[in-house]
Amino acid sequence: MSRQFIDDLLARADIVELIDARVPLKKAGKNYQACCPFHTEKSPSFTVSQDKQFYHCFGCGEHGNAISFLMEFDRLEFVDAIEELASLNNMEVVREQTNQSPAQQIKQQQAYLQKQDDYELLGQISKFYQQQLKVAVDKDTAIEYLKGRGLSGEIVKRFGIGYISDAWDGMMKVFGGNHQVSQQLVDLGMAIQGEKNRPYDRFRGRIMFPIRDKRGKVIGFGGRVLADGTPKYLNSPETRVYHKGQELYGLYEAKQANKQLERLVVVEGYMDVVALAQHGVDYAVASLGTSTTGEQLQTLFRTVKEVICCYDGDRAGRDAAWRAMENALPLVRDGYSLKFVFLPDGEDPDSLVREQGQEAFEKILDGATPLSKFLFEHLLASVDMNSLEGKSALVDSFQPFLQKMPDSILKDSIINELANNFGTGSEQLQAKLNKNLGQESKPAPKQKQPKVTPVRLAIALLLEHPHIVKALPDPSILQQLNVPGIPLLCQLVNLCQQNPDINSAQLLEYFRDTEQGTQLNKLMCWQHHVEADAAEDVFLDSIEKLLNTFVEQRTEVLLQKARTGQMTQVEKQELQALLNA
Repeated sequence: MSRQFIDDLLARADIVELIDARVPLKKAGKNYQACCPFHTEKSPSFTVSQDKQFYHCFGCGEHGNAISFLMEFDRLEFVDAIEELASLNNMEVVREQTNQSPAQQIKQQQAYLQKQDDYELLGQISKFYQQQLKVAVDKDTAIEYLKGRGLSGEIVKRFGIGYISDAWDGMMKVFGGNHQVSQQLVDLGMAIQGEKNRPYDRFRGRIMFPIRDKRGKVIGFGGRVLADGTPKYLNSPETRVYHKGQELYGLYEAKQANKQLERLVVVEGYMDVVALAQHGVDYAVASLGTSTTGEQLQTLFRTVKEVICCYDGDRAGRDAAWRAMENALPLVRDGYSLKFVFLPDGEDPDSLVREQGQEAFEKILDGATPLSKFLFEHLLASVDMNSLEGKSALVDSFQPFLQKMPDSILKDSIINELANNFGTGSEQLQAKLNKNLGQESKPAPKQKQPKVTPVRLAIALLLEHPHIVKALPDPSILQQLNVPGIPLLCQLVNLCQQNPDINSAQLLEYFRDTEQGTQLNKLMCWQHHVEADAAEDVFLDSIEKLLNTFVEQRTEVLLQKARTGQMTQVEKQELQALLNA
């Protein structure tokens, strides 16, 4: 990545706007605050500075600039975060040679180009499937199926739904023209290696649903068989661009349809998502053939505050709900909720919304069972509450679930409810739970603050206020100092001099993934209590202290030489000058 481009990108990006679109911020004096999106907390300790273009959580220690936030919050690689931020700011990514070895550069460039080529190829295949819905010889069968499910042409287009005939090489004939691309199609799960090393289509005779990532790039497919073949639904396997436990079908489309999403409904299948969107419930997603994973739930809670899992009311549906609940426990915090809806036997979201319509379906969602009630109902059903033994067993059964939950009002409420069922006070029950779980109430450990030294203070102030470098009369004198941290301070001074308009976020980006970067991030988060209007004076005072220390140390060295008679004429002149000073 071009260093100049990254600087320009960070200069154009507004970290407050970026974060506020994902985590609503509130003005707090000069900065902005919110409850941290990276850990559970009751009161906000997540601070965003518009001046520094930097965020920091005083609870868990997470910090960084706009690029770092996208990497952590949206789970993107560095390059992907750059591209996403560039896209948000309508900028084209600029690349140049780096300080990596030629072999490293080639490997990195190849990996990047491979991914881009994969996205391009899958996007072309998606368009091909959509085209087949119009031109395939047996397209009428597919069209009649979609019409029979009540889908309009508009919805089919919005979700990019397509079709592939039941031929062994319908897709391979078009895209598998050479060995390299054929192997790529196998790697991407679009083809299967057959006999005599001849790949054939994985998806045949199916309605095709493209799976898009957060940025709208096609990363895989799901196919619904039209004939009597099995399996009924076939999904892309894990590939270098598709990891089903991290993705959610329909999330991209839901975000496109709703600029301010308030809740998301998790359903089981592609057709459920599409059918709900057809009837106005355009905020449904599907978990791609797996039970809802912790990674998927994290994505959901980073998008909305209310998540409703809508499952069949049979044993399989309730088991899926229970697994989702267990995965959600470490993530649920105050202000966020996970709820459950169980549909009547023989019904699914697709059939229900077609029969009863949007209003009736949303009324069912409004009456969803909260996580706490679902947990109680499930565990209460397994014990006899009419006996002391049963009540005691209830406490024991709750322990592993409470252990997973972070401290919150919800957790306290569950304990109070449990105490009511147990017939004792919540404080007594809490003490019992703490004892059984081997937990004692301990205050959260305080983050260790750096020891105040002139070098650390000078670096911290320069990081926050790069413009104060202009106050240094002769920065070159610092290079003569033999003090720990001086090389890093000199490096920062040089960067600030060479880039007069540099800001804190840009300055830190120069040191990403380096040992110095780790030190600088700590100092950036340091609460040194120096006000902005006093920063320049304190900075110069720190430099003066460094110079005075140097003068004292150098004078002592020269005086020691004078006592032993080992001084040169130049050193005598230097000592005289120091003593006069």
